[in-house]
Amino acid sequence: MIEVDAIPDELTSVPQWVCWTERERGGKQTKIPVMPGTASFASVQDPETWASFDAAVETAADDDPVAGIGFVFTEDDPFVGVDLDDCRNAETGEADSWAHEIIEQLDSFTEVSPSGTGYHVYVRGELPDGGNRSGDIECYESARFFTVTGDRVPGTPHDINERTAELADLHAEYIAPSTTSVKGDSSMTASVTPSMDDEDLLEKAMQAKNGPKFTRLWNGETGGYDSHSETDMALACLLAFWTQKDASQMDRLFRQSRLYREKWDEPHYSGGKTYGEGTVERAVSVTSDVYEPTEGPKPVSRGSDSAREGTHSRDDARRRGINNACQPENYPSPTELAALDATIEELEQMNENLEAQFEYLYEEFEAEQTKREQLEKRVAELEEVNATHSRPLLNRLFG
Repeated sequence: MIEVDAIPDELTSVPQWVCWTERERGGKQTKIPVMPGTASFASVQDPETWASFDAAVETAADDDPVAGIGFVFTEDDPFVGVDLDDCRNAETGEADSWAHEIIEQLDSFTEVSPSGTGYHVYVRGELPDGGNRSGDIECYESARFFTVTGDRVPGTPHDINERTAELADLHAEYIAPSTTSVKGDSSMTASVTPSMDDEDLLEKAMQAKNGPKFTRLWNGETGGYDSHSETDMALACLLAFWTQKDASQMDRLFRQSRLYREKWDEPHYSGGKTYGEGTVERAVSVTSDVYEPTEGPKPVSRGSDSAREGTHSRDDARRRGINNACQPENYPSPTELAALDATIEELEQMNENLEAQFEYLYEEFEAEQTKREQLEKRVAELEEVNATHSRPLLNRLFG
């Protein structure tokens, strides 16, 4: 049941509405946007597939496959959506402490999600750079839709308030410094202190044994890779090594490289994870070795292997390098294999979404086919009545 009257006029007055349906794929529920008034799928990047609020509500009320309505965030509107997942008891309505703190901090229109286990907070403002997701917290301002219930949380405002400063505080506390999420802990994240600042890291990376490769990638050269995604993964893996898998620093550095493009910040997975977030996470998961700086020369015995090789931190970095620097030229490196794995994962996710859409369309097709069969049967019955009764009667009258 949609609480239509509770939804702020700021949202209902703009034609950025879709409907949505839900399908189970791979053991999890996938929400699929649907164009109001049709059986066609909507896209968060195509305004032609959106409609007015009234049209979306009308479709949701009349169309059984449609589960509800959704609002699309765009770059042209001032709205930001904050999604808090798995933080509310659907039976008692009790919220986890960290979610309650965020809702109070943002102090803007907040609704309960369709599942009853989370919240959607709507604010006006701008998100800082450097990621938009950490654990059960997601923040979006474009190319994303929220399922809307209008089930306003008691005590929260009826309006959508300007909260740019509060968004910056939220981002700094929960998203920017995070590498892991600890559920049940009010801190939610574990902070990581970078092993080197960005400038020193880049200098060492470019002077290392595989520095030419890092420099080529940093300068945006994609030669030697079958796709842009593989090139992105190659640089991300190198950054994972040099940053000691610090996801925040990896993201910040990648944005400074010439490989960075708008796709980095676009939602790329059904759960809303962006392409950049997925690339960083994958690079962290497949990188087995990280840079460990040393503190000056260490005493070694004359003639030892260590003495011959040198023990200065720069030499140590050059010796350690990245695993793929030692791979034969004709054999796929770990970075290249990781890129292939990432590509396969992306294709599998796309296939999962397409299969869900196919199932939805096939159900619609079967329904239409049933209607057609019923109509054909009725026409056949009428033709039989005509042949049995109407035609002989006409023949007697006018024959």
